[in-house]
Order: sequence, then C-alpha cells, then structure tokens
Amino acid sequence: MKNLVYVYLFCIVCSVNAQKNLNQLLKKFNTETIPYITSNSLEKLIQQSITSTQSNDKIILLDSREPEEFEISHINNSICVGYNHFNMKETIKKLPTNKNTKIIVYCSLGIRSEDIAEKLKKAGYTNIYNLYGGIFDWKNQGKTVVNKQQKTTEKVHAFNKEWGKWLVKGDKVY
Repeated sequence: MKNLVYVYLFCIVCSVNAQKNLNQLLKKFNTETIPYITSNSLEKLIQQSITSTQSNDKIILLDSREPEEFEISHINNSICVGYNHFNMKETIKKLPTNKNTKIIVYCSLGIRSEDIAEKLKKAGYTNIYNLYGGIFDWKNQGKTVVNKQQKTTEKVHAFNKEWGKWLVKGDKVY
C-alpha cells in the first residue's frame, strides 16, 4: 500500500512538472496576445455546440498544422488552414460572416496556432482562442482524434523528434 502511495505521488509530481515545462515552452515562443482555451473547456464547448440550437453557441475549429499533419489526425470537424502557406482569403471563405463567432485555433502545441490566430484577429475576428498544448494536449487528455477518412485513430503527427516528446499518448508519426 505504501508503494502505491509513492507511485501516485510520483505521477502527480511528474504531471505538475510537465505542465510547468509546457508553460515555460509556450512563454518562450508565444506573446499570449490570444487567450488560451484548455482541452477540457474546448470539449465542453463542442458538446454545447452539438446540442445547441443557438447560432451563437457554434464554434469553428481551425487546424494550423500542415495538410500532411492534418491527414494523419485532427480534432473532429476542424478545418485545415495550414501554416507555411496560410491564405487569409481562402480561410475567410470557410468562416461565417459573423466575425464574433467563436474560433479555436490549434496546432501541435499552441505555437503556430497563436500566429494564425493573431492574423485572424488583425482581420477583424474578435472571439479567437488558442488551444493550450494543441492537439498533443488534446490527445494526452485522452480525447479523440480522427484521420482523413474521419475514423478514430491513435496516430498523431508528432512534427519532429524534439517536439514529439510532448505527445505522451497515442502513436507518434513523423
């Protein structure tokens, strides 16, 4: 029993340290001009959006990873807008005309997505959030991702070996 308590405490310490390290990583690369939304909060918003008849409860999910990453897996019902070849005019065609519609942008960890979200903000969109920890945190929290055939998958494009260390659940694809 005593060993079980030690294992439990070790897991809590590791989890807190991982969160602290992710905070440090995001602070290093992000300006935090776009507010974060957590995976758990996003999951609740998705559920509300599905069951709601109110148009103001609808959300748009934008994946700012590259198409080859998106094809491996993405959050269901998200739209791939890319990063390296992001095109504002093409993206705007995919968005509602109401610039106050809630838009959540994500990438692998939340770094590229902040850049894309800032571009949307400059274009006049007012209700934009950056998914904290990106699709990696989403998957690490045990949430579902789908592939290009819209089938549930355990595979997640891990971007590269350095960034892939942040994905601890699921099967890494490079």
